[in-house]
Amino acid sequence: MEKIHLLTLGCPKNLADSELMLGALTSAGFEITLDPDEAQVLVVNTCAFIEAAKKESIDAILEAAEVKHRGAGKRLVVAGCLSQRYAIELADSMPEVDVFVGTGNFLELPELLRRTESPEMRPIPYAGAAHLLPSAQVARIKTGDFFTSYLKISEGCNHKCAFCIIPKIRGLHESRPAADLVTEARMLVRGGVRELNLIAQDLTAYGRDLQPASSLAALLEELSEIEDLRWIRLLYCYPNFVTDELLDAIASLPKVLKYIDMPLQHADDAMLRAMRRERSGAALRKLLDRIRARIPGVVLRTSFIVGFPGETDAAFARLVDFVREETFDRVGVFTYSREENTAAYDLPDQVPERVKRARRSELMAIQSEISLTKNRSFVGGEVEVLVEGPMPGRGTRLRGRSRGQAPEIDGSVFLAGEAEPGEFVRARIDKALSYDLQATIVGVAA
Repeated sequence: MEKIHLLTLGCPKNLADSELMLGALTSAGFEITLDPDEAQVLVVNTCAFIEAAKKESIDAILEAAEVKHRGAGKRLVVAGCLSQRYAIELADSMPEVDVFVGTGNFLELPELLRRTESPEMRPIPYAGAAHLLPSAQVARIKTGDFFTSYLKISEGCNHKCAFCIIPKIRGLHESRPAADLVTEARMLVRGGVRELNLIAQDLTAYGRDLQPASSLAALLEELSEIEDLRWIRLLYCYPNFVTDELLDAIASLPKVLKYIDMPLQHADDAMLRAMRRERSGAALRKLLDRIRARIPGVVLRTSFIVGFPGETDAAFARLVDFVREETFDRVGVFTYSREENTAAYDLPDQVPERVKRARRSELMAIQSEISLTKNRSFVGGEVEVLVEGPMPGRGTRLRGRSRGQAPEIDGSVFLAGEAEPGEFVRARIDKALSYDLQATIVGVAA
């Protein structure tokens, strides 16, 4: 039995693909190991969204190649978006890689590994955009904490944002049937999952392509009926399709967290048009007002791109004003990455890297102040916390997350007291930090 070690880079959607790859490999007789030196097969599931992600992926491949060279008979697999985007170039420049597998054929990996026994059969992925939309019956090996999981409800994207390469890697939007998603969710809950984080390139596009047509709101109603599931979280809602039906579902369904991750990218009208985001700053303000009116207490996470071609000091100042006015709960800021084969690649007035970095630092400093002010408002009150486990190196402290904190991307609640991972507790907030909270466990959450 060959052992396999898999490294996942990039977003939660990539992690979901890795879990399916592990399912296919274990079903074919491979054994998983966390030690790359023990493995006969090394897999790197890559990201290629922006330049920094591509560099991280290349570095990880080269590190895996060094591990391969230390032991006889090892094979190296490069999977994911980097393979799908640069199939031929990678095959020519990295002869040490035995298998390249893309975003549309990674479930064929066990068979492709068998074919590498004949060097002349060394396969590469096909060119062009592609994705897989497996059913709940496809084997999946869940990784990470047992009590939380990602549920990919659709694949691909129909939007044409000027900065984004994803539609040219993963193709057009395709929804999974609701019944299949509910089946998978029930299987995850039977395995101990209490928090489902819904993911897709665009959650709000869910269901419009199904026959008969459905919606994200309708899916939330079905998922909410699953016994023992406690939290349902929405990650990546495209602003154009945030309907009143969806907002009412979030407001009224107790298991659906009042948390919306909705990347806006900018607030200056000219920048939004250049980015092909189809929204004006005024329209975004109206949307945010509507969300807050229909969902009292909603936690809003967003992200922005600074340094997009043509972003003037005045345009950036309008974005700064927008962030100060709207006081988002969570904000991520990215510097524009110039990606070939995107509409923005050849735009004039490219912004210098030092200016991009300075603008990002300024915006993040502003958000840090906003976040600290918001966190201070919790001091003295109680919140429900999902306990994740001990803090690394701090045996007397636990770490958890509140309803307003998504896994991996938001802050934490550092807890004094005793509880087991996966438990929901009531905690009194004792101290506020910029992005984290310190608290004391006062009881079990009802």
